[in-house]
Amino acid sequence: PLSCFQVIRCRAAVVWAVGKPLSVEEVEVAPPKAGEVCVKIVATSICHTDEHILEGIFPNVDFPVIPGHEGAGIVESVGEGVTSVKPERHHIIYGMCIIPGDKVIPISLPHCRECSFCLNPESNYCLNLLPDKTSRFTCKGKQIHHFLWVSTFAEYTVILEYAVAKIDAAAPLDKVCLLACRFSTRCGAAINTAKVKPGSTCTVFGLGGVGLSVVMGCKAAGASRIIAIDINKDKFAKAKELGASHYISPHDFKKPMQEVLTEMTGHGMDYSFEVIGHADTMTAALASCNMNTGICVMVGEPASGSVICFDPMLVLSGRTWKGTLLGRWNMRDCIPKLVASYLEKKFNSDMLITRALPIAKVNKGFELLHAGKR
Repeated sequence: PLSCFQVIRCRAAVVWAVGKPLSVEEVEVAPPKAGEVCVKIVATSICHTDEHILEGIFPNVDFPVIPGHEGAGIVESVGEGVTSVKPERHHIIYGMCIIPGDKVIPISLPHCRECSFCLNPESNYCLNLLPDKTSRFTCKGKQIHHFLWVSTFAEYTVILEYAVAKIDAAAPLDKVCLLACRFSTRCGAAINTAKVKPGSTCTVFGLGGVGLSVVMGCKAAGASRIIAIDINKDKFAKAKELGASHYISPHDFKKPMQEVLTEMTGHGMDYSFEVIGHADTMTAALASCNMNTGICVMVGEPASGSVICFDPMLVLSGRTWKGTLLGRWNMRDCIPKLVASYLEKKFNSDMLITRALPIAKVNKGFELLHAGKR
């Protein structure tokens, strides 16, 4: 592997303070240090998590910061010692040495493959998340912080070696960038977290790009009945195309959604997914599950510090309430496999893409997000 020791000047979308819009600035990107990779970001998408930064409700974010965590790009240069994996490990097929020119997807949950969490096959977390808290970004003489170790709202970014996944050279970066979070996380919520069984019933609260990915995951797992819920009926057609069998709007009923769903199924859902991040819909999703074996998965992100009040009998009777972190995928190992499945046309995540905008219009993208037209 080669190393580049030049500072790169490029554009990036910077959030200078809570409540401020993104500002496209020229930033300086320092070269990668040992164990780091410099990536030219070719495409990135907007996620509600990025919106939470602007609103100041995402925890532990230092400002100013460059958001973005659903991106894909090409390795520009690598720091000393970058090899991706040791050859004796079982990741050889997907973990060959990272060199300039490789296509990669940055991952917002790194995997060092050495800590106790990484060595636990039931875990997808890593204890070594921030070995170096310094930043590689500066702008107007000020240090700009990274977000989730990746900051894909920059044309170039420097990332830890174990926070990138090398992917097939044939992958279209403007399509597979969604696999970095939205599709993989929410599809994984159905397959890995809930472990949806064939022939089961599922309901999904919220039909943005995230909720639609959950619908796809439930369909892939073999659910026989998938009820999609949203106040925006314009989203029903795409939900149907992706596998939903029924679609309802809360505005069409005077009863709470949990009562409606219980009446539709006779006993409640086998699985429910809340993909909005609101306390009231989270409790409704839990209550919509059947009282003994139902499983509810939190996928939406509530504001940091939020409190949810619910009747403990909902859980005491046997329901299970679970959270999911990136769909419980070990992203560094699974992303290359998901890209391979995409190239083999085993799923069509392209349907989650609504439009493409240049970085200069990043705030327009957030306006469309607010309008439900992303």
